[in-house]
Amino acid sequence: MLQKNCDQSPKESRVSTRIDFIYLSEPDMVSAGVTDMAACVDTMEEMFGVLYHGDYRMAGINNNSHGSVVVFPESSPFPTMPKPTPDRRFMAMPAYLGGRFGTAGMKWYGSNIENRDKGLPRSILMFILNDADTGAPLAFMSANLLSAYRTGAVPGVGARHLARENSKVVGILGPGVMARTSLSAFMAVRPSIDTVKIKGRGKKNLDAFIEWISETFPQITSVTVVDSVEEVVRGADIVTFCASGATGDPSTYPTVKREWISPGTFLAMPALCNIDEAMEAPEIRKVLDNPGLYHAWFEENPKPVHNHIPAVGIRWLDLVDEGRISPDDLKDLGQIVAGDAAGRRDDDEIIMMSVGGLPVEDVAWGTVVYRNAVEKGIGVRLNLWDVPTLR
Repeated sequence: MLQKNCDQSPKESRVSTRIDFIYLSEPDMVSAGVTDMAACVDTMEEMFGVLYHGDYRMAGINNNSHGSVVVFPESSPFPTMPKPTPDRRFMAMPAYLGGRFGTAGMKWYGSNIENRDKGLPRSILMFILNDADTGAPLAFMSANLLSAYRTGAVPGVGARHLARENSKVVGILGPGVMARTSLSAFMAVRPSIDTVKIKGRGKKNLDAFIEWISETFPQITSVTVVDSVEEVVRGADIVTFCASGATGDPSTYPTVKREWISPGTFLAMPALCNIDEAMEAPEIRKVLDNPGLYHAWFEENPKPVHNHIPAVGIRWLDLVDEGRISPDDLKDLGQIVAGDAAGRRDDDEIIMMSVGGLPVEDVAWGTVVYRNAVEKGIGVRLNLWDVPTLR
């Protein structure tokens, strides 16, 4: 007969050490709602409120780091080491998020732009979600859709608070995945949109994007391909730059000029972006999706940081460092979402928002999708152990 350890209380002796978690493939993620953009926008909005009140942690000594990245040298004595081609990297993006989420997680991915020649996405992503108390895994999930939808949802949160309610015209630079999810988010919060202007580099991508719009949003009755960044911006109620490109020389980044912008325009920028001097004016309202992220980037990189991090929010921090704009000119989206700062103040206000991409976004949407999967019985249950070998 087995005897109970006399040092254990009855409660302790009944605690199970078994750990199971679920694996969610990309089709599982779709079944669990990862492509529900309206719900994703709502989740990101809630997440920004949690961020603003400080109930989160990301990587780094500042608890605001984007993550940790492995990059490769220009030359190496090791013939099998990857070469530093565009977007060639491995990256880990860990975070904890409080509120009703109460979970931790990490997105891990490898990226190589040459994947496209192999019929693969540029980046291949996985996400692990953990119990914040024990650290035990809850789920291991495909994360390309998770990441794409949470990225696009953030411009949607911005549009909900900062774009005019009757917005009709969207100007888009770059007809890729980010453009699709950003437009989906804009449609979720501003259903009056009926016109899209798009600039891209290749006919194949443009044709695919236009076909996707026709199938997904029949209420968009006008789609026009334009030839310049100026045409993307002029006459648009909402503008977004979603094109990828090389970093290092900000003069090559797509640039917004003040003279192109109509009164009342909202610009959401999740990709490379620069501005002309007239856009530095204090009457151009400048919003950061999370100030802590940008300050972490600013601490971690050589100056000027915009050479290394192409987000327009980093250009603003460079301008603060140079004494050309005031730090008080930079506003926090979380503060706006929480109701402690005004959203759009009038129909003529020009507002520009920088979108940096936060690990807590993956945790927020990953947690919601995981809980949906558990409720619906979706995924493959895997066992880590019944009793750990080492304790």
